[in-house]
Amino acid sequence: MAPMGRPLLNRRLAEFGTTIFAEMSALAVETGSINLGQGFPDSDGPEEVREAAVRALRDGRGNQYPPGPGIPELRTAVAEHQRRWYGLSYDPDREVLVTAGATEAIAASLLALLEPGDEVIALEPYYDSYAACIAMAGGSRVPVTLRPDGDAFRLDLDELRAAVTDRTRLILLNTPHNPTGTVLTREELAAVAELATERDLLVVTDEVYEHLVFGAEHTPLASFPGMRERTVTISSAGKTFSFTGWKVGWVTGSAELVAAVRSAKQFLTYVSSGPFQYAVAEALRLSDSYFHTIRADLLAKRDLLAGGLADAGFTVFRPSGTYFITTDIRPLGETDGFAFCRALPERCGVVAIPNAVFYDHQDQGAPFVRFAFCKRESVLEEAATRLKSLAG
Repeated sequence: MAPMGRPLLNRRLAEFGTTIFAEMSALAVETGSINLGQGFPDSDGPEEVREAAVRALRDGRGNQYPPGPGIPELRTAVAEHQRRWYGLSYDPDREVLVTAGATEAIAASLLALLEPGDEVIALEPYYDSYAACIAMAGGSRVPVTLRPDGDAFRLDLDELRAAVTDRTRLILLNTPHNPTGTVLTREELAAVAELATERDLLVVTDEVYEHLVFGAEHTPLASFPGMRERTVTISSAGKTFSFTGWKVGWVTGSAELVAAVRSAKQFLTYVSSGPFQYAVAEALRLSDSYFHTIRADLLAKRDLLAGGLADAGFTVFRPSGTYFITTDIRPLGETDGFAFCRALPERCGVVAIPNAVFYDHQDQGAPFVRFAFCKRESVLEEAATRLKSLAG
């Protein structure tokens, strides 16, 4: 027992220990395994974007505190990006906020918009920071489970509607969806929009994988009727441009919503990533060919790893977005994803993540395991070769 007779950790965070990503990445180092667990590329993004950061450093741009909402150049570039790709118009001075990656944007949004006791609906499985941020804000999470349907995971719209109560404050939506790779269709998003307007709900959308879609279309929820004024849209540079360590994210929304989020954000990091903001402003203005090329590159890597996983005996859910593949381990005679992932490095020198960590209903996620394919092709080929030993 800690001094003063009570635990040191805030009870809202008591259920959250060391993240599974830290545990499995440490296991990868310890065993010399290929790390297909944590979602970061093993090569840097465009050279011209990296050089833009170097140029900003040398020119003294961003080496001191940048403006709290983000540098004007980046806020303008974000607004231009939303107009260019989705036809959405935002005022860069009042309706765009730069954050320390999407994770801070999520935290600031939930801290700003929730009161203790408010309910938040999140699609399960969900990125683990969602649960922690809801808890820190004093809210209660209400999971709506995506379930396997053929070769993908699907949202049950009836279950979503049934989850809304008089205490529901907002829906936390992630599309393209990590870890399942599901990209919600226009029809599904229209139903979410109808529900939000009917029940007067706010929506926070995590769209960091917006450009990493394969044979699908990403449509921002904010583009649907009645949703611009009730949607906080979040994205970031890390996934699209393969500079995950720079931690540059952003929020777009109505002036009122962005002002609320900014009120919380200013007491978190206040500002961050000064020189990198200038580089990301340039990155967002890259030609269409860049975005098409990264998508084609990841599609080839998806298919390479998916083929290797199928050959190893997994059931493979081929994702329509993100850079993760969810698999079912039951054809291998396994049912416990935690035990499987902890043993996998010793068995064949590969690290993955058990999807159950992304569920409240862990039994629903028990047989599913996630692999990242945002790695060099040679690494994925070697991983596929190692995994084939499971089929024996």
